[in-house]
Amino acid sequence: MKLMITAKGDNLNSTIDERYGRAEYFIIYDTDSDDFEAIRNPFLNDQGGVGVSTAKFTIEKGVNAIISGSYGPNAMDVLKVSNIELYKAVPGTVKENIELFKEGKLQKF
Repeated sequence: MKLMITAKGDNLNSTIDERYGRAEYFIIYDTDSDDFEAIRNPFLNDQGGVGVSTAKFTIEKGVNAIISGSYGPNAMDVLKVSNIELYKAVPGTVKENIELFKEGKLQKF
């Protein structure tokens, strides 16, 4: 399964970024292999439409689930029709949230 986690840095020890569309980084983590890729948010400095652009980007990356603190309404509209599961991040690191996800302890949006 491919997870996308919003982060303030480019590694698993980075702090969770509460924002989905305006997150500094996206960590794409493969739960089967434990491999990950860190991508600096290409839409971070866009004026508008960031949520929709980020949602489309997420779909293009083949992500199955997202862990973030909050999702804007426009992003939610796009993500709802994509069958991507949305989870509420808890304060802490990307790694801690991945572990909570694996244990089934994160709340779905």
